[in-house]
Amino acid sequence: MSYEMIAIAMFASMALLMATGQRVFAAIGAVASIAAIMLWGTGGAEIPFTAAMKVMNWYPMLTLPMFIFMGYVLSESKIADDLYKMFHVWMGPMPGGLAIGTIGLMVLVSAMNGLSVAGMAIGATIALPELLKRGYNKKMVTGVIQAGSSLGILVPPSVVLVLYAMIARQPVGQLWLAGVIPGLIMAALFILYIVICCRINPSWGPALNKEERDIPRAEKLRLLRSGLLPLGIFAVMMVPFVNGWTSLVESSAIGAMAAFSAAVFKKRMTKAVFESSIRNTLAISCMFMWIILAALGFGAIFDGLGAVKAIADLFTEQLGLSPWAILILMQLSFLVMGTFLDDTAMLVIVAPLFVPLVHALGFDLIWYGVLYTITCQIAYMTPPFGYNLFLMKAMAPPEISLRDIYGSIGPFVGIMILALILIMVFPQLALWLPNYVYG
Repeated sequence: MSYEMIAIAMFASMALLMATGQRVFAAIGAVASIAAIMLWGTGGAEIPFTAAMKVMNWYPMLTLPMFIFMGYVLSESKIADDLYKMFHVWMGPMPGGLAIGTIGLMVLVSAMNGLSVAGMAIGATIALPELLKRGYNKKMVTGVIQAGSSLGILVPPSVVLVLYAMIARQPVGQLWLAGVIPGLIMAALFILYIVICCRINPSWGPALNKEERDIPRAEKLRLLRSGLLPLGIFAVMMVPFVNGWTSLVESSAIGAMAAFSAAVFKKRMTKAVFESSIRNTLAISCMFMWIILAALGFGAIFDGLGAVKAIADLFTEQLGLSPWAILILMQLSFLVMGTFLDDTAMLVIVAPLFVPLVHALGFDLIWYGVLYTITCQIAYMTPPFGYNLFLMKAMAPPEISLRDIYGSIGPFVGIMILALILIMVFPQLALWLPNYVYG
């Protein structure tokens, strides 16, 4: 059997195992281990073992539990809720202000947690009921929550970009900085869309009534201080890192300690909050470690087969496709896979193939990490089986139907596609900040 057929058989076996409902890391790891033993005998068992040693020796892995713990502390202790109260008071008096404030909330929640699920949970359970109660257009605000929550995998400290960095062997700090400007551009485009909609149809986003706007200045300032606390935690964590005073791992530890100290200071660090944060951190950290272990083992088999070179030759020499055509085809494949897989599963399945191929085609892997992440955001919200669509249905109030959710995402998907095209056409939008900081 040729190496190309072996590679196809490995992918087919992995897809079959995942279709049976097996866990992602189990399907990938099992195929990698069995293929290694069948190809190279008992000595092939060293490949998964070597991948495990790589994970254990990967110092940046320590950032994962730190950032996940920080996000859960801020969420479980309700410190993140103060953000919405701040936006509610300060942005509510303008047409569409609460929807604009919700986008701001999502950006800050993303900066605290690094996972899109956290933004979705806070937006659907806290912001969405308030927006509906005040007469905001149902479809618009449902799309706002979904689009805003997707920023969690792009704005630092994105856990997905950490995972990509480990699999693609790229610096985590550069990837985070590369996601900043594209994330802010996307958030600004979302806000611009809300402003235009509410200018054309004022009933879509009515301003708060006089009674709700009539709040003493002292109360407004108090809410501003409490709402800015999470932003202060983010600054305490990121400023030393960006200036080179601390390493990435040290900054993650600072962020975790700052979040814990803030919860203690506000007398919200109860036993239940601490236990819940620890349990969730342990569960998600172990999940990511198993996935990285399986992905590295699978990638090692592919390197040994030379499958990446064979596929690159197929696209460039036999089919005669240009590098840009191949890149666009890869992005389209992410959109298809995103209808039934989450971002982590997509990455570990195709990273052994796509990342070396992108490098062989001469593209920057930091830039491609941002493209991958934006494409995942689009795939999350694309019918019929977008990951975020069903997550939104599970968390939204009863009056939000699946039809409303499907009907809300069209404009926001269009905005994301526009942002993706901008980053592809102007790579410096993603690369300028990491190049500037790292010289």
